[in-house]
Amino acid sequence: MQSKTFRIGTRTSPLALVQANMLKAALEGSDASLDVEIVPIKSKADWKKSEGEKPLSEENGGKGLFAKEIETALSNGDIDCGVHSLKDMASFLPDGLVIEHCLPRADARDAMISAIFIKEPQAGKPATASIKEPQAGKSVTAYNTIDDLPQGATLGTCSARRKAMAMAMRPDLNVVPFRGNVQTRIDKIKVGQVGATFLAMAGLTRLGIMDSVIHPIATDVMLPACGQGIVCMEMRDGDVATKAVLDKVNCIPTSLSAIAEREVLRALDGSCHTPIAAFAVVEDGQMYLRAEVYALDGSSVYKEELRDVCANKDDALKIGQTVGEKINAQLPEGFLA
Repeated sequence: MQSKTFRIGTRTSPLALVQANMLKAALEGSDASLDVEIVPIKSKADWKKSEGEKPLSEENGGKGLFAKEIETALSNGDIDCGVHSLKDMASFLPDGLVIEHCLPRADARDAMISAIFIKEPQAGKPATASIKEPQAGKSVTAYNTIDDLPQGATLGTCSARRKAMAMAMRPDLNVVPFRGNVQTRIDKIKVGQVGATFLAMAGLTRLGIMDSVIHPIATDVMLPACGQGIVCMEMRDGDVATKAVLDKVNCIPTSLSAIAEREVLRALDGSCHTPIAAFAVVEDGQMYLRAEVYALDGSSVYKEELRDVCANKDDALKIGQTVGEKINAQLPEGFLA
């Protein structure tokens, strides 16, 4: 550390600040004498105005937009660590920076957000569907699963993974780009911009958002993104003082899962352009890792899974590499181009 105050760099979005305060509380709980400061840093992902609902994968920098300014501050010594949603981090970090610590994983599932209302039929006329707030003469119809959505419904998402998975299950859906923070996207659903979208349950839970339009999706139906539900800490490689502080709050099973899932990404040279999912669970000294790679339009999918002993980082790396390489061997030439 560069000073006696431990400085946490974070984005300024509501969810990012909640996660930074989670880390602050954990650090202060591990060492009452530690002076912890949260340093808000505005990132391009928070202020950059895109043309329409252009996906971040099409922006210059992709996932890197979420972390670039924080990583610059970290490299410059202006902060001691950066706190991030692991699923938003690029497969390969800038030289000199590492992720070795994680808080305990939250709910890794995706959730479908849908608020579709049916206008009562009039004499001689069929019922019509709307996703606007109910008015007189309308009643709510709950769409709890992807299969329940009406034929040709409009689904909003900027995630290549979620789009590909939805198209694999429901090729009739009209999938359009859809941006905004958690509450913004829920508000867009309620005013009828799209019929449904997907959000991570972890973010909803951390923000305390409970709503009848939120429907969790089992991981065997929609495999999560690599690192989904994990808050990670990025630090300078070789910073012994910072490592000693973060070691006290590190969740080892979560960190091992993070290593394996990110190794799948690296083996496949994954980016936000690539529909890749991976989910690892560590229990009783073993890891169970599942991974999937989809065609962008959901027309094909390649899967692999492995259960093996996992006692340390090397084991987690080997499991992730093995699964990633086995999937890579299945892919047609140019599939990931």
